[in-house]
Amino acid sequence: MAYNHQEIEKKWQDRWETSGIFHAKDGSEKQKFYCLIEFPYPSGAGLHIGHPRSYTALDVVSRKRRHQGYNVLYPIGWDAFGLPTENYAIKTGRKPQDITRENTDTFRRQLKSLGLSFDWSREVNTIDPAYYKWTQWMFLEFFKAGLAYKTKQPINWCLSCKIGLANEEVINGKCERCGGNTEKRDKEQWMIAITKYADRLLEDLETVDYLEKIKTQQRNWIGKSEGAEIKFPIPLLSKEGLGEVADIEVFTTRPDTIFGATFLVVSPEVAQKWIEVGWDASESVREYIAVSLKREEMDRTAEGKEKTGVDTGVVAINPANGKEIPVWIADYVLGGYGTGAIMAVPQHDERDRAFAESFDLPIVDEPLVPFDEAVAKVGGRKKTNYKLRDWVFSRQRYWGEPIPLVHCDVCSPETGGWISVPDDQLPVVLPEVDKYEPTDTGESPLAAITDWVNTTCPICGGPARRETDTMPNWAGSSWYFLRYIDAHNDKEFASQDKLSYWMPIDLYNGGMEHTTLHLLYSRFWNKFLFDRGHVPTSEPYARRHSHGLVLAQDGTKMSKSKGNVVNPDEIVRDYGADSLRMYILFMGPFEEPVPWSLNGLIGVRRFLDKVERYVSAWDESKIPLLSKEGLGEVAGIVERSLKKISDDIESFKFNTAVSTFMSLFNEIVDNVVTREQLKKILVVLGPFAPHLANECWEKIGENGLVEEQTWPVFDARLLVQEEIEMGVQVNGKARATIQISPTADETTAKQLALAQEKVQKHLDGKEIVNVVYVPGRILNIVVK
Repeated sequence: MAYNHQEIEKKWQDRWETSGIFHAKDGSEKQKFYCLIEFPYPSGAGLHIGHPRSYTALDVVSRKRRHQGYNVLYPIGWDAFGLPTENYAIKTGRKPQDITRENTDTFRRQLKSLGLSFDWSREVNTIDPAYYKWTQWMFLEFFKAGLAYKTKQPINWCLSCKIGLANEEVINGKCERCGGNTEKRDKEQWMIAITKYADRLLEDLETVDYLEKIKTQQRNWIGKSEGAEIKFPIPLLSKEGLGEVADIEVFTTRPDTIFGATFLVVSPEVAQKWIEVGWDASESVREYIAVSLKREEMDRTAEGKEKTGVDTGVVAINPANGKEIPVWIADYVLGGYGTGAIMAVPQHDERDRAFAESFDLPIVDEPLVPFDEAVAKVGGRKKTNYKLRDWVFSRQRYWGEPIPLVHCDVCSPETGGWISVPDDQLPVVLPEVDKYEPTDTGESPLAAITDWVNTTCPICGGPARRETDTMPNWAGSSWYFLRYIDAHNDKEFASQDKLSYWMPIDLYNGGMEHTTLHLLYSRFWNKFLFDRGHVPTSEPYARRHSHGLVLAQDGTKMSKSKGNVVNPDEIVRDYGADSLRMYILFMGPFEEPVPWSLNGLIGVRRFLDKVERYVSAWDESKIPLLSKEGLGEVAGIVERSLKKISDDIESFKFNTAVSTFMSLFNEIVDNVVTREQLKKILVVLGPFAPHLANECWEKIGENGLVEEQTWPVFDARLLVQEEIEMGVQVNGKARATIQISPTADETTAKQLALAQEKVQKHLDGKEIVNVVYVPGRILNIVVK
């Protein structure tokens, strides 16, 4: 019979909340452990089945650390500004504030129903003025340091959302938020100079414990390359009086190959500038430029893309040998990287060779020249370039943090008339409006609220206008982990004493999709605050892990349109939170995508029923004498199993930990373990299935909560298995089994195997050519 999960889960959730057992203690003398998840965006759809995978895994780690005596901070909050809520508000005519409040209430209820051990006393919300007061204050720190600036430049523009997007928010030419098409537009935007931190963002990856694939993605996104800039004269443009474009400056990482350069390629952006200063380009060239500029950079540089280009009819002079070489325009060269022009050496570059072969351009094999010699010979200069671009920080939408600046026509000409709102006037509160629809003019809906826009200059007292752009949704999430440390402080974003105790974060888990967005932004943000003396560590996260997606049963991504979304509420209602927790961890390796299976979930529920029945039937009086003394085969099984589970938690092998629990109960189902053994089992089960573990703890007459118990110390004597049954193969086929110590050496294993009659039968008249031995696993004798 199945236990009543609804009854026991509510019972223990109420007790946890009443006891405050998950509240982190400031000023504790205990060693701290700060465990962090990426706080969720409270969408109208509610919690999806992917959320519990990350949250439960870190909950297991947090619960174990509490058992081990750490002062654990495992907080929760809401990343609540963003386009989905604003778009829903426009569609329904409701206020985004009200929508967000309802969504947050739903998420909070759902998370609590999972039995997650969050410290709810530190809950934060990015839309709370008491929170974004400090987001605005930090922006002003960037502004005062000269790292926040306004400039006109080509940006990614989402045609549907009607906002500017950072490069990181455009995926294959589509808006990361809505999936709509994007295009390039010249617009005045607030930027933050993340590029000034490029080297440190790269170098400090060596100081942190991140998955290697996370480090690789960040390195590739920052894209540091060292080379040289070299000028190639263009006689024709010089003759036409176009002095400012009379030569092409190229960036190359291989100046040693310059003698093999047989053509130049410039970006459509560079070619467009030539036209703007008077170059009389042909109609076909103008058409190619226009089409290319509408395409997104990811499309233009995609692997395997068919090469396109157009001959300019202009020639340049190779400064290394004085030879004339043609100049082409191609969309795979980007205007924002390097100088927007490259020298093409088909003999030494696969992409150049493919382009040369496509357009029948010359390929020559010339000797290489040492790097420094080549740069000196042509009058070039060494140069380091980065793919990373400054962060587009303003949005022309309503639902975001107001940028705390005003514009005065009289004051601060050095900053274009932009002036910080004084600290004592923060926060600049987002006003309520009647219409949230964005405009295609590049102005936020806030621009229409004249009473709010028109203000006075803090310097001269004259008329001034507020900035009407808002911050991106990444702003509040770039520092939320700092606010958890001192969530109710109204004097500073967090006290220095508390920051010094809790930082850096010991373990942070999140999705790989945020590696070049939130993770990069927040590392940069923290480094800037460190430089300003506001935080104690340069890197915010000591360790970063990542989890795979939960897919639909057929292995495809879950989506509403396909009707294959799994609702956690229904799973918790029908099978219980502990079943969902253990199954979501059992599905497969934590870092890999895994398909959902209802049958798998049912199997885990049956296992938990088995645990409950075992504990309900447990009778101390039936324990054999040997077992009472903590000896015997069962004691070893329990000790080894629990030690493996404990180790698996540390290495994020949650699926094998759950599997070991199942094997353990299969081994002990017909035995009665001692009280101490059962207590150990329940304490180790607690992080995985906390409701059932507490219920069973109470069933056997123990007082208090499982969470108050100490993590088991494992008996080294019982961890060594004296003998195991190991298979013996001949030429890969199973022929016999032997009883052997799992740590026995190859000579011993071979002697035991050769003594087996069944093995000898298959060796008769044959020569042993090799023996493959894996201690404790298998011995394979290879014969011919």
